[in-house]
Amino acid sequence: MRILMINPNTSEGVTARLEQAARAVMSPQTVLDSVTAPAGVPYITTRTESLIGGVSVLEILSEHHQEYDAAIVAAFGDPGLGAARELFDLPVVGLAEAGMLTACMLGGRFAIVTFAAALEPWYRECVAWHRLEARCAGVHTLSGAFRSINDVQEEKASLLAELCNQVAASGEADAIVLAGAPLAGLAAQLRDQVPVPLVDCAEAAIGQAETLARLRPAKALAGSFRRPAAKPSTGLSPALSARIAHDTAQ
Repeated sequence: MRILMINPNTSEGVTARLEQAARAVMSPQTVLDSVTAPAGVPYITTRTESLIGGVSVLEILSEHHQEYDAAIVAAFGDPGLGAARELFDLPVVGLAEAGMLTACMLGGRFAIVTFAAALEPWYRECVAWHRLEARCAGVHTLSGAFRSINDVQEEKASLLAELCNQVAASGEADAIVLAGAPLAGLAAQLRDQVPVPLVDCAEAAIGQAETLARLRPAKALAGSFRRPAAKPSTGLSPALSARIAHDTAQ
């Protein structure tokens, strides 16, 4: 099977981390390709930045969706996920959704741990969008600045391990989701240092994408995720405009 991983952030270093984490656990027969958003911000932390990243997701999928069996929106917060699911026929998995749903399979409630306080409001809204508030024991963040988004997990690894242990000691969470694309691969390093399961969202997302690709679900023809009616557009990329207009080539 062929899976496309789309990083809505513009950081190539983050894309490399995501791909490395996914390749560590994916099936040998799977072909994984990664694409980094050509426009936007290095790392998404706000609603505005998420909206911009979501447009990149739709444009990239418009160009490449026919070549793949499933796709991954590889940013926690899942920019553009709902739109991608209604517009395209292949299964589309969100990094946050995959991590949280995987954590739900490991216990009753999960907590989210991440590297920057600025991410908390957006992550809380992501939990609510996925209707998982009852299963979420909170979003826990580090405080303070970091030097580089590409190297934040090395810089903050010990502090993140300490925060995970504090969350585990509270007894409120049965599993912890390490949130944020720059933390891809960190769960494997911290797994033996924390007394509850740690979920790596990139690992979870590739597993969920492979499962959905094998199941080959039909595209919804009814309900809220059916493909919208054809409509003309102005100023969009040619491929995305064609997809919205139901051009037969797209």
